[in-house]
Amino acid sequence: MRIDAHFHLDIYGEDAASVVAEIEEHRIFSISVALDPDAYAATKELAGDCPLVLPAFGVHPWMAPEHVDRLDRLTALVAETPMIGEIGLDHHFVKDRAAYPAQMCVFEFFLAAAREQEKVVNLHTKGAEHEIAQALRRFETRRSIVHWYSGPMDAFRQLADLGVYFTVGLEVLRSDAIREIARAIPPDRLLTETDNPGAFRGPAGELMRPGVLLDVLDELAGVLGSSTTAVETQVRENFLALVDGDERLLEPFKRAVES
Repeated sequence: MRIDAHFHLDIYGEDAASVVAEIEEHRIFSISVALDPDAYAATKELAGDCPLVLPAFGVHPWMAPEHVDRLDRLTALVAETPMIGEIGLDHHFVKDRAAYPAQMCVFEFFLAAAREQEKVVNLHTKGAEHEIAQALRRFETRRSIVHWYSGPMDAFRQLADLGVYFTVGLEVLRSDAIREIARAIPPDRLLTETDNPGAFRGPAGELMRPGVLLDVLDELAGVLGSSTTAVETQVRENFLALVDGDERLLEPFKRAVES
């Protein structure tokens, strides 16, 4: 069983059925994070009864200003989701500083819910890595996945000290900086992702497919001086450690393994 800890099934739209079939072919337990309530609803519909796709609800920082004044409408979805994400802060792609207070307000809403409900959070940290670390410490967030970390190493060390898990994805195929980060991740907190379909495009501009995770695993093996099988095993064991004792996540993973 391979692990894709962060992708977006809903963005595939009419191609989603073939994407799910490819996930099944390659045996990839795939966490499909949401940008907003509509994305979450679409993900659940497109995933159908496939045990290998786990829909998760969150509000992406890009969408935070649209939801900051109606957070009460999100409580039922937060209670329903087995994992909270994609949430976080973005001070890199979002240049309008006027949006930052809304991002923080929404982020803190979800962190408070995660603390109360003892849920894993799946995090976007771009350009706000230090602020994310401070917020996780402030809310005593116990279990978190930082997706596609590409920030400064001092903030990386702060996050690592907090016990977060880090995903490595497609950028490891082309970036020496990401390879350096991959080598710095504590081995027992390494996860893999694709961030498909929008992370990168293929040579002809096509959307990336689930099978590209196999390329990530092969590249990671080379970067870490290991074998692909060993990396797959390590990532699977790490995910099981992350969800240990959490039946909302452990049971779906068991069903996926048995499917």
